[in-house]
Amino acid sequence: MEAEFVIVGAGSAGCAMAYRLAEAGRKVIVIEHGGTDAGPFIQMPAALSYPMNMPRYDWGYKSEPEPHLNNRELVCPRGKVIGGSSSINGMVYVRGHAKDFDHWEESGARGWSYADVLPYYKRMETWHENGHGGDAAWRGKDGPLHVSRGPRENPLFDAFVQAGAQAGYPVTHDYNGEQQEGFGPMEQTVWNGRRWSAANAYLRPAQKTGNVILIRALAQRVVIEEGRAVGVEVKRGRATEVIRASREVVLAASSINSPKLLMLSGIGPATHLAEHGIEVLADRPGVGQNLQDHLELYIQMASRQPITLYKHWNLLSKAVIGAQWLFTKTGMGASNQFESAAFIRSKPGVEYPDIQYHFLPIAVRYDGQAAAEGHGFQAHTGPMRSKSRGEITLRSADPAEAPRIRFNYMSHPDDWEEFRTCIRLTREIFAQDAFKPFVKHEIQPGEALQSDAELDAFIAEHAESAYHPCGTCRMGAADDPNAVVDPQARVIGVEGLRVADSSIFPRITNGNLNAPSIMVGEKVSDLLLGRDPLPRANDEPWLHPNWQVAQR
Repeated sequence: MEAEFVIVGAGSAGCAMAYRLAEAGRKVIVIEHGGTDAGPFIQMPAALSYPMNMPRYDWGYKSEPEPHLNNRELVCPRGKVIGGSSSINGMVYVRGHAKDFDHWEESGARGWSYADVLPYYKRMETWHENGHGGDAAWRGKDGPLHVSRGPRENPLFDAFVQAGAQAGYPVTHDYNGEQQEGFGPMEQTVWNGRRWSAANAYLRPAQKTGNVILIRALAQRVVIEEGRAVGVEVKRGRATEVIRASREVVLAASSINSPKLLMLSGIGPATHLAEHGIEVLADRPGVGQNLQDHLELYIQMASRQPITLYKHWNLLSKAVIGAQWLFTKTGMGASNQFESAAFIRSKPGVEYPDIQYHFLPIAVRYDGQAAAEGHGFQAHTGPMRSKSRGEITLRSADPAEAPRIRFNYMSHPDDWEEFRTCIRLTREIFAQDAFKPFVKHEIQPGEALQSDAELDAFIAEHAESAYHPCGTCRMGAADDPNAVVDPQARVIGVEGLRVADSSIFPRITNGNLNAPSIMVGEKVSDLLLGRDPLPRANDEPWLHPNWQVAQR
Protein backbone atom coordinates (compact mmCIF):
# COMPACT_ATOMS: atom_id res chain seq x y z
CA MET A 1 0.00 0.00 0.00
CA GLU A 2 1.24 3.44 -0.82
CA ALA A 3 0.10 7.07 -0.62
CA GLU A 4 1.79 10.45 -0.92
CA PHE A 5 1.48 11.03 2.82
CA VAL A 6 1.27 8.45 5.60
CA ILE A 7 0.02 9.77 8.96
CA VAL A 8 0.38 7.68 12.12
CA GLY A 9 -2.50 8.45 14.49
CA ALA A 10 -6.10 9.46 13.81
CA GLY A 11 -6.12 11.92 16.70
CA SER A 12 -6.53 15.68 17.03
CA ALA A 13 -3.64 16.70 14.75
CA GLY A 14 -3.72 13.66 12.46
CA CYS A 15 -7.38 14.14 11.50
CA ALA A 16 -6.82 17.86 10.83
CA MET A 17 -3.87 17.10 8.53
CA ALA A 18 -5.78 14.37 6.69
CA TYR A 19 -8.60 16.83 6.02
CA ARG A 20 -6.38 19.63 4.68
CA LEU A 21 -4.26 17.26 2.55
CA ALA A 22 -7.36 15.58 1.12
CA GLU A 23 -8.92 18.99 0.42
CA ALA A 24 -5.80 19.80 -1.64
CA GLY A 25 -6.24 16.58 -3.65
CA ARG A 26 -3.41 14.64 -1.99
CA LYS A 27 -3.61 10.90 -1.31
CA VAL A 28 -3.30 10.05 2.38
CA ILE A 29 -3.20 6.86 4.44
CA VAL A 30 -3.97 7.26 8.16
CA ILE A 31 -2.85 4.43 10.47
CA GLU A 32 -4.83 4.06 13.71
CA HIS A 33 -4.52 1.24 16.22
CA GLY A 34 -7.88 1.89 17.86
CA GLY A 35 -11.32 1.01 16.55
CA THR A 36 -14.60 2.78 15.93
CA ASP A 37 -15.79 5.82 17.88
CA ALA A 38 -19.47 4.98 17.29
CA GLY A 39 -21.80 4.62 20.27
CA PRO A 40 -23.19 6.78 23.08
CA PHE A 41 -20.24 6.48 25.49
CA ILE A 42 -18.09 8.58 23.16
CA GLN A 43 -20.69 10.67 21.32
CA MET A 44 -22.73 11.80 24.35
CA PRO A 45 -20.91 14.71 26.00
CA ALA A 46 -22.14 14.05 29.55
CA ALA A 47 -20.82 10.45 29.38
CA LEU A 48 -17.21 11.70 29.29
CA SER A 49 -16.08 9.79 32.39
CA TYR A 50 -16.74 6.45 30.66
CA PRO A 51 -14.51 6.27 27.55
CA MET A 52 -11.36 7.46 29.31
CA ASN A 53 -11.77 4.54 31.72
CA MET A 54 -12.52 1.90 29.08
CA PRO A 55 -9.64 -0.31 27.80
CA ARG A 56 -11.44 -0.49 24.46
CA TYR A 57 -10.85 3.24 23.85
CA ASP A 58 -7.80 4.00 25.98
CA TRP A 59 -4.17 2.86 25.77
CA GLY A 60 -4.31 2.37 29.53
CA TYR A 61 -0.96 3.96 30.29
CA LYS A 62 0.26 4.54 33.83
CA SER A 63 3.17 6.56 35.10
CA GLU A 64 6.06 4.98 36.96
CA PRO A 65 5.66 5.43 40.74
CA GLU A 66 5.92 9.20 41.32
CA PRO A 67 8.49 9.79 44.10
CA HIS A 68 7.05 13.19 45.14
CA LEU A 69 3.44 11.95 45.16
CA ASN A 70 3.78 9.13 47.70
CA ASN A 71 5.00 6.77 44.95
CA ARG A 72 1.55 6.69 43.36
CA GLU A 73 1.25 5.44 39.78
CA LEU A 74 -0.91 8.02 38.03
CA VAL A 75 -3.15 7.10 35.13
CA CYS A 76 -2.31 8.66 31.78
CA PRO A 77 -5.25 8.02 29.43
CA ARG A 78 -4.58 8.42 25.69
CA GLY A 79 -7.21 7.80 23.05
CA LYS A 80 -6.86 4.45 21.25
CA VAL A 81 -9.81 5.06 18.96
CA ILE A 82 -10.78 7.00 15.84
CA GLY A 83 -10.42 10.66 16.88
CA GLY A 84 -7.68 9.82 19.39
CA SER A 85 -7.84 11.69 22.68
CA SER A 86 -10.40 14.12 21.20
CA SER A 87 -12.82 11.16 21.41
CA ILE A 88 -12.25 10.50 25.13
CA ASN A 89 -11.37 13.95 26.52
CA GLY A 90 -13.47 16.41 28.53
CA MET A 91 -14.24 18.43 25.35
CA VAL A 92 -12.94 21.64 26.93
CA TYR A 93 -11.73 24.12 24.31
CA VAL A 94 -8.85 26.41 25.24
CA ARG A 95 -6.52 27.94 22.66
CA GLY A 96 -3.81 28.83 25.16
CA HIS A 97 -2.55 32.28 26.08
CA ALA A 98 -0.97 34.52 23.45
CA LYS A 99 2.23 34.64 25.53
CA ASP A 100 2.53 30.84 25.43
CA PHE A 101 3.13 30.96 21.69
CA ASP A 102 5.40 33.99 21.90
CA HIS A 103 7.48 31.90 24.31
CA TRP A 104 7.57 29.07 21.75
CA GLU A 105 9.03 31.44 19.21
CA GLU A 106 11.58 32.82 21.71
CA SER A 107 12.71 29.25 22.46
CA GLY A 108 13.53 28.60 18.81
CA ALA A 109 10.20 27.69 17.20
CA ARG A 110 10.34 30.47 14.61
CA GLY A 111 7.00 31.16 12.96
CA TRP A 112 4.95 29.88 15.93
CA SER A 113 4.33 33.15 17.78
CA TYR A 114 0.76 34.14 18.64
CA ALA A 115 0.57 36.35 15.55
CA ASP A 116 1.46 33.26 13.48
CA VAL A 117 -0.93 30.77 15.10
CA LEU A 118 -4.02 32.97 15.60
CA PRO A 119 -4.96 32.78 11.87
CA TYR A 120 -4.92 28.97 12.14
CA TYR A 121 -7.18 29.05 15.20
CA LYS A 122 -9.58 31.19 13.20
CA ARG A 123 -9.37 28.86 10.19
CA MET A 124 -10.18 25.76 12.20
CA GLU A 125 -13.20 27.09 14.13
CA THR A 126 -16.86 27.70 13.67
CA TRP A 127 -17.63 29.56 16.86
CA HIS A 128 -21.07 29.74 18.51
CA GLU A 129 -21.32 32.30 21.28
CA ASN A 130 -24.74 30.96 22.42
CA GLY A 131 -25.88 34.31 23.82
CA HIS A 132 -22.99 34.72 26.27
CA GLY A 133 -21.03 37.44 24.44
CA GLY A 134 -17.47 37.13 23.20
CA ASP A 135 -14.92 38.50 20.76
CA ALA A 136 -16.32 37.62 17.33
CA ALA A 137 -13.43 39.33 15.50
CA TRP A 138 -10.95 36.99 17.21
CA ARG A 139 -12.92 33.87 16.35
CA GLY A 140 -13.49 31.65 13.32
CA LYS A 141 -16.75 31.55 11.38
CA ASP A 142 -16.50 28.67 8.91
CA GLY A 143 -13.98 26.08 10.12
CA PRO A 144 -14.65 22.34 10.54
CA LEU A 145 -14.42 22.46 14.34
CA HIS A 146 -17.60 23.65 16.04
CA VAL A 147 -16.99 25.37 19.38
CA SER A 148 -19.99 26.13 21.59
CA ARG A 149 -20.92 27.08 25.12
CA GLY A 150 -23.17 25.21 27.52
CA PRO A 151 -26.58 26.61 28.52
CA ARG A 152 -25.25 27.67 31.98
CA GLU A 153 -28.68 27.22 33.50
CA ASN A 154 -27.52 26.05 36.93
CA PRO A 155 -27.21 29.09 39.25
CA LEU A 156 -23.84 27.79 40.49
CA PHE A 157 -22.22 28.64 37.13
CA ASP A 158 -23.09 32.30 37.60
CA ALA A 159 -22.18 32.23 41.30
CA PHE A 160 -18.66 31.14 40.38
CA VAL A 161 -18.17 34.09 38.01
CA GLN A 162 -19.79 36.54 40.47
CA ALA A 163 -17.55 35.27 43.29
CA GLY A 164 -14.49 35.84 41.10
CA ALA A 165 -15.58 39.41 40.46
CA GLN A 166 -16.29 39.96 44.18
CA ALA A 167 -12.78 38.70 44.97
CA GLY A 168 -11.43 41.40 42.67
CA TYR A 169 -10.66 39.43 39.51
CA PRO A 170 -11.63 40.56 36.02
CA VAL A 171 -14.58 39.02 34.19
CA THR A 172 -13.91 37.88 30.62
CA HIS A 173 -16.61 37.08 28.10
CA ASP A 174 -14.23 35.09 25.90
CA TYR A 175 -11.02 33.59 27.30
CA ASN A 176 -10.23 32.40 23.76
CA GLY A 177 -10.46 35.97 22.48
CA GLU A 178 -8.64 39.15 23.44
CA GLN A 179 -8.58 38.54 27.20
CA GLN A 180 -7.87 35.15 28.70
CA GLU A 181 -7.47 36.43 32.25
CA GLY A 182 -10.60 36.41 34.39
CA PHE A 183 -13.82 34.51 35.12
CA GLY A 184 -16.40 33.64 32.47
CA PRO A 185 -18.13 31.02 30.33
CA MET A 186 -16.24 27.86 29.38
CA GLU A 187 -16.18 26.58 25.81
CA GLN A 188 -16.65 23.01 24.58
CA THR A 189 -16.20 21.05 21.37
CA VAL A 190 -19.86 20.06 21.25
CA TRP A 191 -22.15 20.56 18.25
CA ASN A 192 -25.83 19.61 17.86
CA GLY A 193 -25.61 17.82 21.19
CA ARG A 194 -22.70 15.56 20.12
CA ARG A 195 -19.02 15.40 21.01
CA TRP A 196 -17.41 17.26 18.12
CA SER A 197 -14.18 15.28 18.05
CA ALA A 198 -11.46 15.60 15.42
CA ALA A 199 -13.01 12.50 13.83
CA ASN A 200 -16.41 14.14 13.44
CA ALA A 201 -14.98 17.53 12.44
CA TYR A 202 -12.15 16.48 10.13
CA LEU A 203 -11.71 12.78 9.43
CA ARG A 204 -15.20 11.83 8.21
CA PRO A 205 -15.41 14.75 5.74
CA ALA A 206 -11.85 13.89 4.59
CA GLN A 207 -12.80 10.25 3.97
CA LYS A 208 -15.76 11.37 1.85
CA THR A 209 -13.35 12.98 -0.64
CA GLY A 210 -12.01 9.53 -1.55
CA ASN A 211 -8.45 10.77 -0.91
CA VAL A 212 -8.06 9.31 2.58
CA ILE A 213 -7.75 5.64 3.51
CA LEU A 214 -7.94 4.69 7.16
CA ILE A 215 -6.07 1.54 8.17
CA ARG A 216 -6.43 -0.20 11.51
CA ALA A 217 -2.97 -1.40 12.48
CA LEU A 218 -0.23 -0.99 15.10
CA ALA A 219 2.63 1.16 13.83
CA GLN A 220 5.91 -0.52 14.84
CA ARG A 221 8.56 1.75 13.36
CA VAL A 222 9.31 4.25 10.61
CA VAL A 223 11.14 2.66 7.67
CA ILE A 224 14.19 4.78 6.81
CA GLU A 225 16.28 4.15 3.70
CA GLU A 226 19.46 6.15 3.04
CA GLY A 227 18.50 8.78 5.61
CA ARG A 228 14.95 9.23 4.31
CA ALA A 229 11.63 8.04 5.77
CA VAL A 230 9.89 6.00 3.07
CA GLY A 231 7.11 4.30 5.00
CA VAL A 232 5.81 2.79 8.21
CA GLU A 233 6.08 -0.83 9.29
CA VAL A 234 2.79 -1.95 10.79
CA LYS A 235 1.30 -5.04 12.32
CA ARG A 236 -2.17 -5.94 11.03
CA GLY A 237 -3.56 -9.06 12.61
CA ARG A 238 -0.60 -11.48 12.50
CA ALA A 239 1.01 -9.99 9.41
CA THR A 240 3.72 -7.35 9.31
CA GLU A 241 3.73 -5.06 6.29
CA VAL A 242 5.16 -1.72 5.18
CA ILE A 243 2.88 1.12 4.17
CA ARG A 244 4.91 3.37 1.89
CA ALA A 245 4.87 7.15 1.57
CA SER A 246 6.02 8.67 -1.70
CA ARG A 247 6.35 12.11 -0.12
CA GLU A 248 6.38 12.19 3.69
CA VAL A 249 5.66 10.26 6.85
CA VAL A 250 4.05 12.22 9.69
CA LEU A 251 3.90 10.98 13.29
CA ALA A 252 0.80 12.28 15.09
CA ALA A 253 0.64 9.48 17.62
CA SER A 254 0.63 11.52 20.89
CA SER A 255 3.29 12.80 23.24
CA ILE A 256 3.63 9.23 24.54
CA ASN A 257 3.69 7.24 21.29
CA SER A 258 5.42 9.64 18.87
CA PRO A 259 8.72 9.62 20.84
CA LYS A 260 8.34 5.86 21.37
CA LEU A 261 8.03 5.35 17.58
CA LEU A 262 11.02 7.60 16.89
CA MET A 263 13.14 5.60 19.31
CA LEU A 264 11.98 2.26 17.89
CA SER A 265 13.02 3.64 14.48
CA GLY A 266 16.56 4.50 15.63
CA ILE A 267 16.00 8.20 16.32
CA GLY A 268 16.70 9.26 19.88
CA PRO A 269 19.33 9.28 22.65
CA ALA A 270 22.09 7.02 21.29
CA THR A 271 23.05 5.37 24.60
CA HIS A 272 19.40 4.59 25.44
CA LEU A 273 18.77 3.06 21.99
CA ALA A 274 21.97 1.01 22.25
CA GLU A 275 20.78 -0.42 25.60
CA HIS A 276 17.83 -1.91 23.72
CA GLY A 277 19.87 -3.11 20.75
CA ILE A 278 18.37 -0.56 18.36
CA GLU A 279 20.63 0.70 15.57
CA VAL A 280 21.11 4.47 15.89
CA LEU A 281 20.17 6.36 12.73
CA ALA A 282 20.02 9.82 14.30
CA ASP A 283 21.36 10.65 17.76
CA ARG A 284 18.72 13.06 19.10
CA PRO A 285 19.07 13.25 22.90
CA GLY A 286 15.84 15.28 23.17
CA VAL A 287 13.53 12.48 22.03
CA GLY A 288 11.31 11.54 24.96
CA GLN A 289 12.68 14.32 27.16
CA ASN A 290 10.96 17.58 28.25
CA LEU A 291 7.75 15.74 29.24
CA GLN A 292 5.26 18.14 30.84
CA ASP A 293 1.69 17.93 32.12
CA HIS A 294 -0.85 19.79 34.23
CA LEU A 295 -1.61 18.46 37.69
CA GLU A 296 -4.83 19.44 39.42
CA LEU A 297 -6.82 19.12 42.61
CA TYR A 298 -10.57 19.18 43.14
CA ILE A 299 -11.55 21.73 45.79
CA GLN A 300 -14.98 20.45 46.83
CA MET A 301 -17.78 22.16 48.75
CA ALA A 302 -20.92 20.62 50.19
CA SER A 303 -24.04 22.41 48.93
CA ARG A 304 -26.75 23.91 51.14
CA GLN A 305 -29.30 23.55 48.34
CA PRO A 306 -30.19 20.38 46.39
CA ILE A 307 -29.49 22.04 43.03
CA THR A 308 -26.36 20.17 41.98
CA LEU A 309 -26.07 17.37 39.43
CA TYR A 310 -26.02 14.90 42.33
CA LYS A 311 -29.80 14.60 41.97
CA HIS A 312 -29.11 12.86 38.63
CA TRP A 313 -26.49 10.52 40.12
CA ASN A 314 -28.75 7.45 40.08
CA LEU A 315 -29.60 4.81 37.49
CA LEU A 316 -33.12 6.05 36.78
CA SER A 317 -32.08 9.66 36.19
CA LYS A 318 -29.08 8.59 34.09
CA ALA A 319 -31.40 6.40 31.99
CA VAL A 320 -33.83 9.27 31.41
CA ILE A 321 -30.99 11.67 30.47
CA GLY A 322 -29.48 9.01 28.19
CA ALA A 323 -32.81 8.31 26.48
CA GLN A 324 -33.51 12.02 25.93
CA TRP A 325 -30.05 12.43 24.43
CA LEU A 326 -30.33 9.30 22.21
CA PHE A 327 -33.60 10.46 20.68
CA THR A 328 -33.23 14.25 20.61
CA LYS A 329 -29.51 15.06 21.27
CA THR A 330 -30.74 17.59 23.87
CA GLY A 331 -30.92 17.92 27.66
CA MET A 332 -28.30 17.28 30.33
CA GLY A 333 -26.55 14.70 28.14
CA ALA A 334 -25.68 17.34 25.53
CA SER A 335 -23.13 19.22 27.67
CA ASN A 336 -19.87 18.21 29.35
CA GLN A 337 -21.14 20.25 32.37
CA PHE A 338 -17.95 22.35 32.42
CA GLU A 339 -19.71 25.66 31.74
CA SER A 340 -17.81 28.25 33.81
CA ALA A 341 -14.07 28.77 33.91
CA ALA A 342 -11.34 31.10 35.10
CA PHE A 343 -7.70 31.94 34.44
CA ILE A 344 -5.92 33.97 37.10
CA ARG A 345 -2.39 34.97 38.08
CA SER A 346 -0.92 33.52 41.28
CA LYS A 347 0.99 36.62 42.42
CA PRO A 348 2.22 40.08 41.35
CA GLY A 349 5.00 39.94 38.78
CA VAL A 350 3.42 37.01 36.90
CA GLU A 351 2.76 38.47 33.46
CA TYR A 352 -0.20 36.30 32.43
CA PRO A 353 -2.42 33.67 34.08
CA ASP A 354 -0.72 30.64 35.61
CA ILE A 355 -3.74 29.06 37.34
CA GLN A 356 -6.76 27.55 35.60
CA TYR A 357 -10.22 26.68 36.98
CA HIS A 358 -12.81 24.28 35.62
CA PHE A 359 -16.01 24.68 37.66
CA LEU A 360 -18.38 21.72 37.97
CA PRO A 361 -21.79 21.69 39.73
CA ILE A 362 -21.23 18.27 41.32
CA ALA A 363 -18.58 16.86 43.66
CA VAL A 364 -17.25 13.93 41.61
CA ARG A 365 -13.99 12.36 40.45
CA TYR A 366 -12.84 11.71 36.88
CA ASP A 367 -13.36 7.98 37.36
CA GLY A 368 -17.04 8.70 38.06
CA GLN A 369 -16.97 8.26 41.85
CA ALA A 370 -19.30 10.83 43.47
CA ALA A 371 -18.52 12.40 46.84
CA ALA A 372 -20.09 10.50 49.70
CA GLU A 373 -21.53 13.76 51.07
CA GLY A 374 -24.19 14.02 48.37
CA HIS A 375 -24.93 17.48 46.99
CA GLY A 376 -21.78 19.45 46.32
CA PHE A 377 -19.76 21.29 43.70
CA GLN A 378 -16.09 21.68 42.89
CA ALA A 379 -13.40 23.67 41.17
CA HIS A 380 -10.58 21.81 39.45
CA THR A 381 -7.45 23.88 39.87
CA GLY A 382 -3.72 23.65 39.41
CA PRO A 383 -0.66 25.58 38.23
CA MET A 384 -0.25 25.98 34.47
CA ARG A 385 3.53 26.18 34.08
CA SER A 386 5.22 23.73 36.40
CA LYS A 387 9.02 23.74 36.12
CA SER A 388 9.13 19.95 36.61
CA ARG A 389 10.14 17.86 33.59
CA GLY A 390 9.83 14.15 32.97
CA GLU A 391 10.68 11.67 30.23
CA ILE A 392 9.37 8.87 28.02
CA THR A 393 11.79 5.97 27.57
CA LEU A 394 11.55 2.51 26.05
CA ARG A 395 10.86 -0.46 28.30
CA SER A 396 12.12 -2.76 25.54
CA ALA A 397 12.55 -2.89 21.76
CA ASP A 398 9.16 -4.62 21.46
CA PRO A 399 6.66 -2.24 19.78
CA ALA A 400 3.77 -3.92 21.59
CA GLU A 401 5.15 -2.96 24.99
CA ALA A 402 4.12 0.31 26.67
CA PRO A 403 6.91 2.84 27.17
CA ARG A 404 8.11 4.01 30.58
CA ILE A 405 6.40 7.24 31.55
CA ARG A 406 8.11 9.30 34.27
CA PHE A 407 6.46 12.66 34.77
CA ASN A 408 8.57 13.60 37.79
CA TYR A 409 5.60 15.57 39.11
CA MET A 410 6.26 18.10 41.90
CA SER A 411 10.03 17.63 41.59
CA HIS A 412 10.64 21.40 41.51
CA PRO A 413 10.28 23.21 44.87
CA ASP A 414 8.21 26.01 43.27
CA ASP A 415 5.47 23.48 42.44
CA TRP A 416 4.54 23.14 46.10
CA GLU A 417 4.26 26.87 46.72
CA GLU A 418 2.20 27.27 43.53
CA PHE A 419 -0.19 24.47 44.50
CA ARG A 420 -0.73 25.79 48.03
CA THR A 421 -1.50 29.18 46.47
CA CYS A 422 -4.12 27.52 44.24
CA ILE A 423 -5.86 25.99 47.27
CA ARG A 424 -5.85 29.22 49.30
CA LEU A 425 -7.05 31.41 46.42
CA THR A 426 -9.85 28.91 45.69
CA ARG A 427 -11.00 28.91 49.30
CA GLU A 428 -11.14 32.69 49.16
CA ILE A 429 -13.33 32.55 46.02
CA PHE A 430 -15.74 30.08 47.65
CA ALA A 431 -15.92 32.39 50.72
CA GLN A 432 -17.37 35.30 48.69
CA ASP A 433 -20.98 36.49 49.12
CA ALA A 434 -22.05 34.97 45.81
CA PHE A 435 -21.54 31.50 47.32
CA LYS A 436 -23.12 32.28 50.72
CA PRO A 437 -26.49 30.72 49.74
CA PHE A 438 -24.77 27.59 48.43
CA VAL A 439 -21.70 26.67 50.52
CA LYS A 440 -22.40 24.43 53.50
CA HIS A 441 -18.81 23.40 54.30
CA GLU A 442 -15.59 22.33 52.61
CA ILE A 443 -15.48 18.61 51.76
CA GLN A 444 -11.96 18.52 50.31
CA PRO A 445 -9.26 19.32 51.44
CA GLY A 446 -11.39 20.13 54.54
CA GLU A 447 -11.21 23.22 56.74
CA ALA A 448 -8.93 21.49 59.26
CA LEU A 449 -6.03 21.50 56.76
CA GLN A 450 -4.43 24.96 56.90
CA SER A 451 -0.65 24.81 57.40
CA ASP A 452 1.83 24.43 54.55
CA ALA A 453 2.72 20.94 55.78
CA GLU A 454 -0.94 19.84 55.95
CA LEU A 455 -1.66 21.16 52.46
CA ASP A 456 1.52 19.55 51.07
CA ALA A 457 0.45 16.18 52.48
CA PHE A 458 -2.97 16.60 50.86
CA ILE A 459 -1.40 17.53 47.51
CA ALA A 460 0.94 14.52 47.62
CA GLU A 461 -1.99 12.18 48.20
CA HIS A 462 -4.67 13.74 45.98
CA ALA A 463 -3.13 15.64 43.04
CA GLU A 464 -4.18 14.05 39.75
CA SER A 465 -3.13 14.52 36.16
CA ALA A 466 -5.35 16.79 34.08
CA TYR A 467 -4.29 14.55 31.16
CA HIS A 468 -2.29 17.17 29.24
CA PRO A 469 1.02 15.42 28.48
CA CYS A 470 3.19 17.18 25.89
CA GLY A 471 6.69 18.32 24.94
CA THR A 472 8.50 15.04 24.26
CA CYS A 473 9.61 15.86 20.67
CA ARG A 474 10.36 19.51 21.30
CA MET A 475 10.36 21.93 18.41
CA GLY A 476 13.35 24.29 18.24
CA ALA A 477 16.08 25.68 16.05
CA ALA A 478 17.68 23.16 13.68
CA ASP A 479 21.06 23.64 15.42
CA ASP A 480 19.63 23.12 18.92
CA PRO A 481 21.08 19.78 20.13
CA ASN A 482 18.04 19.07 22.33
CA ALA A 483 15.37 19.94 19.76
CA VAL A 484 13.76 17.00 17.97
CA VAL A 485 11.95 18.83 15.18
CA ASP A 486 12.74 22.14 13.46
CA PRO A 487 10.15 24.95 13.10
CA GLN A 488 8.76 23.17 10.01
CA ALA A 489 8.10 20.15 12.27
CA ARG A 490 10.72 18.13 10.35
CA VAL A 491 12.65 15.58 12.42
CA ILE A 492 16.21 16.89 12.56
CA GLY A 493 18.64 14.47 10.93
CA VAL A 494 16.11 12.52 8.83
CA GLU A 495 14.52 13.46 5.50
CA GLY A 496 10.81 13.07 4.77
CA LEU A 497 9.71 12.68 8.40
CA ARG A 498 7.73 15.10 10.55
CA VAL A 499 6.05 15.05 13.94
CA ALA A 500 2.81 16.99 14.42
CA ASP A 501 1.02 16.64 17.75
CA SER A 502 1.36 17.92 21.32
CA SER A 503 4.80 16.30 21.60
CA ILE A 504 6.33 19.20 19.61
CA PHE A 505 5.20 21.88 22.10
CA PRO A 506 8.35 23.54 23.49
CA ARG A 507 6.39 24.39 26.64
CA ILE A 508 2.91 23.45 27.80
CA THR A 509 0.19 25.97 26.99
CA ASN A 510 -2.36 27.48 29.36
CA GLY A 511 -5.35 25.21 29.64
CA ASN A 512 -6.45 22.06 27.86
CA LEU A 513 -4.39 20.79 24.94
CA ASN A 514 -6.92 19.62 22.34
CA ALA A 515 -7.23 23.03 20.65
CA PRO A 516 -3.47 23.67 20.28
CA SER A 517 -2.96 20.08 19.09
CA ILE A 518 -5.51 20.58 16.31
CA MET A 519 -3.89 23.93 15.50
CA VAL A 520 -0.54 22.16 15.08
CA GLY A 521 -2.19 19.78 12.59
CA GLU A 522 -3.67 22.72 10.69
CA LYS A 523 -0.38 24.62 10.54
CA VAL A 524 1.77 21.60 9.63
CA SER A 525 -0.65 20.68 6.83
CA ASP A 526 0.30 23.95 5.08
CA LEU A 527 4.00 23.10 5.57
CA LEU A 528 3.42 19.63 4.08
CA LEU A 529 1.71 21.21 1.07
CA GLY A 530 4.58 23.66 0.59
CA ARG A 531 2.22 26.60 1.06
CA ASP A 532 3.12 29.97 2.52
CA PRO A 533 1.79 30.26 6.06
CA LEU A 534 -1.39 32.27 6.58
CA PRO A 535 -0.67 36.02 6.96
CA ARG A 536 0.23 36.98 10.54
CA ALA A 537 -2.44 38.59 12.71
CA ASN A 538 -1.99 42.04 14.23
CA ASP A 539 -4.41 41.59 17.14
CA GLU A 540 -2.96 42.73 20.47
CA PRO A 541 -4.01 40.49 23.38
CA TRP A 542 -4.97 42.01 26.73
CA LEU A 543 -2.51 41.88 29.63
CA HIS A 544 -3.39 43.10 33.11
CA PRO A 545 -2.13 46.71 33.17
CA ASN A 546 -0.77 46.32 36.74
CA TRP A 547 0.57 42.77 36.47
CA GLN A 548 3.98 43.79 37.79
CA VAL A 549 2.60 45.02 41.12
CA ALA A 550 -0.84 43.44 41.53
CA GLN A 551 -2.14 39.86 41.61
CA ARG A 552 -5.64 40.94 40.53
